[in-house]
Amino acid sequence: MKLKLKNVFLVYFLVSIAGLLYALVQLGQPCDCLPALRAAAEQLRQKDLRISQLQTDLHRPPAVPAQPPEPEALPTIYVITPTYARLVQKAELVRLSQTLSLVPRLHWLLVEDAEGPTPLVSGLLAASGLLFTHLAVLTPKAQQLREGEPGWMRPRGVEQRNGALAWLRGQGGAVGGEKDPPSPGSPGVVYFADDDNTYSRALFEEMRWTRRVSVWPVGLVGGLRFEGPRVQDGRVVGFHTAWEPTRPFPVDMAGFAVALPLLLAKPDARFDAAAPRGHLESSLLSRLVDPKDLEPRAANCTRVLVWHTRTEKPKMKQEEQMQRQGQGSDPAVEV
Repeated sequence: MKLKLKNVFLVYFLVSIAGLLYALVQLGQPCDCLPALRAAAEQLRQKDLRISQLQTDLHRPPAVPAQPPEPEALPTIYVITPTYARLVQKAELVRLSQTLSLVPRLHWLLVEDAEGPTPLVSGLLAASGLLFTHLAVLTPKAQQLREGEPGWMRPRGVEQRNGALAWLRGQGGAVGGEKDPPSPGSPGVVYFADDDNTYSRALFEEMRWTRRVSVWPVGLVGGLRFEGPRVQDGRVVGFHTAWEPTRPFPVDMAGFAVALPLLLAKPDARFDAAAPRGHLESSLLSRLVDPKDLEPRAANCTRVLVWHTRTEKPKMKQEEQMQRQGQGSDPAVEV
């Protein structure tokens, strides 16, 4: 047993000596850890530089942000809206007025199809907070829709739009609101906004800097998802439309705006009530601009920012029945 322990001890001693000799030999070899140490030192240096830069930035005064133009410096947008008495009139005008209230430097020209101003429209305008001009122009009886005729049979709002154009040219009298038209040379743009459409606020900023006539697509019109100009290399080269594409200007009333100086310089430019169906817009635009000179807006006419929506006509069967029973809704409550 003593012999075996002695042999084990001897083997352990020899192995230890061999390990010690190997370690001593390795200490004399060149070390390949220098590049790693240099890389770590460079990372520390870069972090120190970044910390110093951040400390400098903290003590630097903040940059002055770019200021948007003052409202007084913006061209005025004149929005012309014809309207007529019906059950949904107030609901339509409230919705539109609240959209317009979001747009700076805007003047609303609201034109009633009536002999004079009505209390409903006058009250709504007074409460709107908007700069407005209230006009009243009655549609001649010969142009009014007859019982049973479809809405497209006779163009609605022609005399009202022309009445607003006359006021802008200093030729018409207002029944409420701002009564003085813009002075000659005033910058501005004119847009025809029906009271039943839906408008994005962004649309008005697209049109504000119109030089002559600007155009864009209109959604949900003409039996299509949208109608609008086709643009190539920043110029209008045609129109996406299904109904009578050969019209001089196959655009919807909501799809264009006209620079105010251009309208004032063309006193004969107006809507023609006798124009064929679908040619009402062309009757005005043909006197103002050539189709090749139209200015595409809304990302080269690839964004829809206005929709040709219509409020469903309310069904009043229950109201009529209760009126026959003497229990109808209080007529003094304005709807």
